Amino acid sequence: MKHASAIICVAILITAALGCSQFKGGDTGTTGNTTTTTAAAASPAISQDISGAYDITGMNENGAGAYKGTLMVTNREDVYQFSWDTAGKKYDGVGVQTGDGIGVAFAEGDNGKGCGVVLYKIGSDGSLNGKAGYWGNNSSETETAKRTKGTDLEGDYDVSGTNTAGQDYTGKLSVKKAGAGYTFSWNAGSPLEGFGIRQGDTVAVGIGGNKCGFVSYERKSDGTLEGKWGGYGSRSVGTETAKKK
Repeated sequence: MKHASAIICVAILITAALGCSQFKGGDTGTTGNTTTTTAAAASPAISQDISGAYDITGMNENGAGAYKGTLMVTNREDVYQFSWDTAGKKYDGVGVQTGDGIGVAFAEGDNGKGCGVVLYKIGSDGSLNGKAGYWGNNSSETETAKRTKGTDLEGDYDVSGTNTAGQDYTGKLSVKKAGAGYTFSWNAGSPLEGFGIRQGDTVAVGIGGNKCGFVSYERKSDGTLEGKWGGYGSRSVGTETAKKK
């Protein structure tokens, strides 16, 4: 979705033991299907179907060059598959949606295996209601995080949720400001880390290691997707606009 190396270098999300922590989606879907993890939404927002073909334009991190290309968004039950073709490169990933917010994790190539994303809605009381997905699994996972210490998005949280296998879990989450985004560190039996970008009252957190990038999109009234993208520890973010054909 960005110039070949520009995004892959920055797009990383921490240690990706996707089956080791509370978020365990696993590659149980067919190739090309995305996987997700849904997070409990206090008041589920109405989501408009975003599947379809798009023309994209964007800017790499630090303003390091513009790019353009195409994007295909495919509905995969609880999640979406995102497939980009830009500057002669292909990228593929999994996305989840809550209302007008969309979070996506992706990798270079024709599949996003190993990449996952969590999209949180930030409540007025500071709680986080999230939805997550993993590439290769069409089911979703849900999580609620209640802040016990901190202000704004930063702080410590008690988390509870249900993974894609229908198993309940509880644990802890710590969120800290880092660069252009935030680091998310979970412990619900085993540690897991991610890096997220905030956009309004949503934050998209990417998981999956240094091969995975992530995007936080906002759906506009005309169906256009306005996005910010990056990777673990990014000091700045890239931007992308996707207009439906």
